[in-house]
Amino acid sequence: MRRKLAAAAMELFATQGYEATTVDEIAARAGVARRTFFRHFRSKEEAIFPDHDDTLVRAAEVLDAAPPHENPLDTVCRGIKEVMRMYASAPSVSVERYQLTREVPALREREIASVARYERLFTRYLLGHFDEGAHHDGDDDPLLAEVAASAVVTAHNHVLRRWLRAGGEGDVETQLDHAFAIVRETFGSGIGGRPTVAGGRPAATVSATKEDEVMVMVARTDAPLTEVMRTIREALKR
Repeated sequence: MRRKLAAAAMELFATQGYEATTVDEIAARAGVARRTFFRHFRSKEEAIFPDHDDTLVRAAEVLDAAPPHENPLDTVCRGIKEVMRMYASAPSVSVERYQLTREVPALREREIASVARYERLFTRYLLGHFDEGAHHDGDDDPLLAEVAASAVVTAHNHVLRRWLRAGGEGDVETQLDHAFAIVRETFGSGIGGRPTVAGGRPAATVSATKEDEVMVMVARTDAPLTEVMRTIREALKR
C-alpha cells in the first residue's frame, strides 16, 4: 500500500504539480480513503520516499551482523550499499523522484532529512568502536569517526546523483566501490583499531621486550605508511 500511494503521489506531482496536489487526490488515485493515507504517511511529501524506513533497518542489520575482524569503515560501506540498492531496484522511479526533489524545496528538505538519518546511524557505529572515555591528546578517533561517516555518505550521494543525472544508466555499484576505495584510503586507519586484510590479519604488529629495550615490528608490504607509523608511536608510548 505504501508503494501504491507513493506511485499515485508521484504521478500527480508530475502531471499537476506538487503544490496543487492534495492528500485527498493522492488517496483517491490510489483507490483508498484519506485515513488510509495517514496510516502510512504523515504528509504528502513523505509519500514519495516509501522505502527509507525499511532501508534504514536493513542498513542497521548489516552493521549489527558485521564479523568481528572487519574494519568498521568497511562495514559502514557495506551498510550504505543497501541505500543504493533501494534506488537501483527501480531506476525509472528513482530518476523521476530525483527530478521532483530538484524542483520542489519541500521534497528536497525531506530528502536531506532522510540522508541525515543514515549519517547518524553510521557515525554512531564508528564512534562505538573506540572508548570515548579514554580519549587523550593525540587520539583523533572521535574526529575520524564523524568525518569518515560523513565521507561515506557524501561518496554515496555523489555517485547516486551522477547515476540519476545519467538517467539511471551504468553500473552504479562499481562506481560506488571506486568511491569507497578512495574513502578507505583516506580514512581507513585509526578507526576502531588497526585496519585488517583478508582473513582478519592486522596490517602491522609490534612486539617489545622491556628487558632489552628492543622493539620488533612486522608489517605487510601493502600496509599504509600512516598505519605503520601509528603502530610504532603507540608501541613507544607503552
